Amino acid sequence: MEHFTLLLAIVIAVALVFDFTNGFHDTANAMATTISTGAMKPKAAVAMSAVLNLVGAFLSVEVAKTISSGLVREDGIRPEVILAALVGAILWNLLTWLVGLPSSSSHALMGGLIGATIASIGVSGVNGGVVVTKVLIPAIAAPIVAGFAAMMATRLTYKLGKNVGEKTSAKGYRAGQIASAGLVSLAHGTNDAQKTMGIITLALVAGGALAPGSNPPVWVIVSAGLAIAMGTYLGGWRIIRTMGKGLTDLQPQQGFAAQTSAAAVILASSNLGFSLSTTHSCSGAVMGAGLGRKGGVVRWSTATRMFVAWGLTLPAAGLMAAGSEFVARQGDWGIAVVATFLVVSCAAIYLYSRRQVVDHTNVNEVEPVEAAVEAPGVVTTAIAAVTPPMTVAAEAAAVADVPDAPVVKTTISAPKPAADSTQPAGATA
Repeated sequence: MEHFTLLLAIVIAVALVFDFTNGFHDTANAMATTISTGAMKPKAAVAMSAVLNLVGAFLSVEVAKTISSGLVREDGIRPEVILAALVGAILWNLLTWLVGLPSSSSHALMGGLIGATIASIGVSGVNGGVVVTKVLIPAIAAPIVAGFAAMMATRLTYKLGKNVGEKTSAKGYRAGQIASAGLVSLAHGTNDAQKTMGIITLALVAGGALAPGSNPPVWVIVSAGLAIAMGTYLGGWRIIRTMGKGLTDLQPQQGFAAQTSAAAVILASSNLGFSLSTTHSCSGAVMGAGLGRKGGVVRWSTATRMFVAWGLTLPAAGLMAAGSEFVARQGDWGIAVVATFLVVSCAAIYLYSRRQVVDHTNVNEVEPVEAAVEAPGVVTTAIAAVTPPMTVAAEAAAVADVPDAPVVKTTISAPKPAADSTQPAGATA
């Protein structure tokens, strides 16, 4: 390959590191509900997800084209700009992973790319129309559509299975969860793995190794697929805990509905070339499934922290990338400083995370702050206000978590005192 410089090799290596963090950061999207409901063992779940992420990476390149030739102008973009974009995206991924928040790896990458481009050549380097139509609108629409679909699907599954025994129903839906989780993993590969393919392709174009408008080479597709698969296998256990237990308590029926709804939204967006956030879609679906079950509660304190992280992702990654670009443009020493800062920051975050380890052995344990009973939020209160009160039988069934069954109420009268002629009149035994 012509013009394959050391800087270009560094950029490609850092891009694959981002792809790796994307894998373990987003494992929760596919497997959190499956693990939390007990449908699969944690290690088996992440292994299946890793394989299907790899397969999905080969199914389409539409999203890769959006990243490589649609989001920013290819002319004027230098490898240093892409390196800075990746630094911002990786650091944001690791920071949100550390606190267990399911933020968007996709938006971190796009925010980093936009921030570094603006710092390098100005606002004119960003294609604003593409950002609005293929990034911002899907970011808002995806969780809403997935959440509404999951809420309706959850209500339908409970209605269809109301005459089926609890054990039989749970067994069937756990099997369905495995299939739907596989579909989400496959969809994740078709969307998120391509983003790294797109960024590497853009780097190759910027470095003169590829002609503008080229599709990702086969070796790029293979390397990106392997990187995200390895990251997925390691599992982002902190975020899996938040998605599976922190937002709401899911039953198998809800897990199946959430995963199926999220997979449908992700696959549709991949086919259209929309670079949406799989995290937004899956989180919205989990919350929708939580609201779809009678008596289900969404922990809005956790959801609020998650929404704040979503809103900060683009600007925060963009600012970190812009600062990195300013240093990197100074020359070889600037690039060395940026690379060293990235390595040191990653090591520091990892070492800090070891103070409180979350892995496959304790992923289903809820933290005390999450386990506490939360006061009903606005949405929960509104739904409760329009829900007819339950009968005594229905309430008892809901508490026992079994289909409605008759409740027998028995009143036992106190025994009457035996007659005793020696007691004065009006005395009691």
